[in-house]
Amino acid sequence: MGSNDSEVTRRPVIGLPTYSERTKFGHWEVDAAVLARTYVDMVERAGGIPVLLPPTGIARAELVERLDGLVLTGGADLEPSRYGAEPHPATKGTRPDRDEFEFSLFELARKAGMPVLAVCRGLQLVNVALGGTLLQHLPEVLGHTGHGRAPGVFGVTTVRTVAGSRVAAIAGPELDAHCHHHQAIGELAAELVASAHAPDGTVEAAETRDGPFLVGVQWHPEENTTDHRLMLALVEQAKSYGEERNR
Repeated sequence: MGSNDSEVTRRPVIGLPTYSERTKFGHWEVDAAVLARTYVDMVERAGGIPVLLPPTGIARAELVERLDGLVLTGGADLEPSRYGAEPHPATKGTRPDRDEFEFSLFELARKAGMPVLAVCRGLQLVNVALGGTLLQHLPEVLGHTGHGRAPGVFGVTTVRTVAGSRVAAIAGPELDAHCHHHQAIGELAAELVASAHAPDGTVEAAETRDGPFLVGVQWHPEENTTDHRLMLALVEQAKSYGEERNR
């Protein structure tokens, strides 16, 4: 085996959950498991090996055993029954199949002590999985649409991190975050602490107090092609996790 091949085998494998979508490829229109390419690029830039994970029902331990790290990706609203709420009229397009897969995937990753980075929907899933709740429609709560200004367009929000947090150590005291969300954390899960806020007080990041790496951000770091710090932090943790597991 050449030195380049040996180097590649040491790169940590990062799982990226996808979602089912009716998709057109050339002359074909079919159901497909898809994810924005920006996630794949983000993992590769940070030195990881991206692996796409289709929603296939309940996740299995055999899958998690093949991963070194997990990114819970963005997407559709969570089913409100997951946190004991009735659906708000603005909560639409939920994906129960994806919820089932990703809640079980996160549970297995946590049991294994695997490092996890949660993005947008991913942060909301982590909060709900650990016992928290969500605000279902921020414009109704805040009186403005600053977190999701236009469909399909990421706005930039200046986010301030909490001193002493893991997010602050990674990203510094302040950053310009690419945001597009109409929901956010309501009641924060007891296992989490808020580690960044928008100017209006919305929780923009949360993390665990101790234990394995678990960081969630409400913004989309994959949309920033020049700032890879969050993904670099996950890949570093994933590499250590993989090396320890394979000893």
